[in-house]
Amino acid sequence: MSQSLADLTHKLLEAARAAGADAADALSRQGSSLSIDVRGGKLEHAERAEGFEAGLRVFVGKRQACVSGSDSRSETFAMMAERAVAMAREAPEDAHIGLADPDQLSARRDAEGLEMYDPAPEPDPAALQDDAMRAEAAALAQDGISQVEASAGYGASEVYMAATNGFSGSYKRSSRSTSCVAIAGTGAGMERDYDGDGRIFQADLRSPDEIGALAAERALQRVGATAPKTGSYPVLFDERVAVSLIGHLLGAVNGAAIARGSSFLSDRLGEQVLPEGMSLVEDPLRVRVGNSRPFDAEGLTTRRREIVSDGILTGWTLDLATARKLGMASTGNAARGLSSPPSPSNWNLSLSMGEASRADLMAQMGTGLLVTSMIGSTINPNTGDYSRGAAGFWVENGEIVKPVNECTIAGNLRDMLQRLIPANDGKTWRATVVPSLLVEGMTIAGS
Repeated sequence: MSQSLADLTHKLLEAARAAGADAADALSRQGSSLSIDVRGGKLEHAERAEGFEAGLRVFVGKRQACVSGSDSRSETFAMMAERAVAMAREAPEDAHIGLADPDQLSARRDAEGLEMYDPAPEPDPAALQDDAMRAEAAALAQDGISQVEASAGYGASEVYMAATNGFSGSYKRSSRSTSCVAIAGTGAGMERDYDGDGRIFQADLRSPDEIGALAAERALQRVGATAPKTGSYPVLFDERVAVSLIGHLLGAVNGAAIARGSSFLSDRLGEQVLPEGMSLVEDPLRVRVGNSRPFDAEGLTTRRREIVSDGILTGWTLDLATARKLGMASTGNAARGLSSPPSPSNWNLSLSMGEASRADLMAQMGTGLLVTSMIGSTINPNTGDYSRGAAGFWVENGEIVKPVNECTIAGNLRDMLQRLIPANDGKTWRATVVPSLLVEGMTIAGS
């Protein structure tokens, strides 16, 4: 591509103005990705993609519309702009939409110091294939493993954003990953589990041998699973699935849910939603972490904030439009796709960890369920009623005694969140750091 992302993005804004837009913002992205899948010691699938994409949002009065395209020619930009303006003129009015005022814009316009991009050369496909095959071989080396699927991938992208309010900024991202799924047992008794790792810097990635071996170990531990007893027991959510509980909390404090009136926490602002001493911190400026960003999708400053402080809910997650609807200020949490307007979203998150290990919490729970995987969900966003299919291990006298599956765990999220007991095993390099979480007194439906 002969022109820079900056030039192309500003040309798209010029096309929007020429087509009759009162205001506009544009997002351009270019990048490449490479993925390798292996099975049976052989390459099964290899895919490489690279390209350019652009998204345009235009405003005509208090009406807006979004379009996107992958062609950077001037005539295509003109067509995109004309179509967007025509769509906006037919859209319903919304008093809350609009660009940020110039004095709201972030002074930070790049990702310097955040280490969001690995300058190392893109890995050769053969290197990715070797990683995937090493993970597969490590899994197959375990007796009882019948099938393995292993993958390795790399991606890099550059984003440039600009708007007619004077904002312009850009940043780069890269990612490197290895994953492995292992299947143990035969016939109806087959069980599967996985392990994987994804990092910005290739040098930080865990060994594929370790990943394959752990995937196999987890799958073998699940062989012979049966349904657990029905009753009321404590449930320990392994750190791999505990993040889902915090995901439900984040959904309930998202400004879009609050504005719609569809949140089980809509009446809890300024009140206790987590145990005393527990905080949930969002920090989009963490260094060398995958979900960091120097500014949000509306050009506003991103900053560290405590969503929950010492158990108390301090505020909602807001972009400009939802903030205006609620009579509040944006928290700098706007995210957007190329063909959609901004909406509130969260960045890097960390939940307070405890002092106990997962084993300590199992000893504390005595008899109950350790959940390591979940499927399906029935969540009532208005009441917080919670029901999910689960699998994992039955614990008696603080020790794992057998694998279990085909059960359902149920409770109410308002109550569950206030009874959380955290372990100390959160993975601090992840974008979302949540440890294993113990919840007393849940309903388990099994045999």
